[in-house]
Amino acid sequence: MAQSHVTRIDLFTVETSAIPRALLRMANDRRALRRQRDVHFWKLLGTGDGRTFDLRDADLRRWGLLTVWPGVQPARDFAEVHPLAGWRRLATEHWWATLAPLRVKGQWSRRQPFGPAATDVGAGNPIAALTRARLRWSRAARFWRAVPPVNADLSPREGLLLRMGIGEAPLGLQGTFSLWRDAEALHAFAYRGQPHRAVVARSARERWYAEELFARFAVTGHGGTIFSIDPLATAQTGAP
Repeated sequence: MAQSHVTRIDLFTVETSAIPRALLRMANDRRALRRQRDVHFWKLLGTGDGRTFDLRDADLRRWGLLTVWPGVQPARDFAEVHPLAGWRRLATEHWWATLAPLRVKGQWSRRQPFGPAATDVGAGNPIAALTRARLRWSRAARFWRAVPPVNADLSPREGLLLRMGIGEAPLGLQGTFSLWRDAEALHAFAYRGQPHRAVVARSARERWYAEELFARFAVTGHGGTIFSIDPLATAQTGAP
């Protein structure tokens, strides 16, 4: 499959005793990633359960790395070298996926990092959805009050395979990463779920965010485990 950009997400789980070393990796890997050849975009991410989007969410045992590459081979090469190799030695679990953008709206750090939409991705791929927002502090309380109804609607959704909060900081810079069985399952939540539609309308009307991004991807490869399973174990996607 020919495409100009390849997005890769890596999620790592560490033992409680290794949390200080994970925090150190997060600091040191910034320097390594700045020196990394070919990478178009990268973000080191903390994770949480995505239910309150405040400090109660934080999961210090799970960490993430999002990278965007000019093609399949650079993304594959990166999987074998530092800093990923260091994370794999530290982690008790490592789950990864490669992603082809289908739709991107908005910006992340004043950029649209994922490139143009892929036009040659076959139907039937599992779907990944990524949201990211920078809150306006004057609107933060409204945002936090709006989260519980959306989570209540999301939790029992058919076709939802994985959901977690992600963010560059514990407060103010946060988002979500979710995996869905197919595009129809995601569409049913995004456009037919009344709580989600109401929050989207309010966020635009009341200008909750100083910056926001929504991206939808086809999953083109995956492997490993998180929460002791591969959430896409039954999907027919390739290896890196």
